[in-house]
Amino acid sequence: MLKESIPRWFKSTYSGGSGTECVEYAPVCEGTLVRDSKQPDAARLTVGGAAWAGFIGAVRTGQLG
Repeated sequence: MLKESIPRWFKSTYSGGSGTECVEYAPVCEGTLVRDSKQPDAARLTVGGAAWAGFIGAVRTGQLG
């Protein structure tokens, strides 16, 4: 986990290629921040570490699609 005071944002590889559905995430001490890349200053969602790992696991195995 990154422990920086300023989050380092990454674009999700699952975001669509059309540029209309871009999700970014940033690992932080508390878990992971999630935001809409088109509105980077808008509200952010903080997801705990265990919940984020479960979400990523479900995405990778196709359980959410």
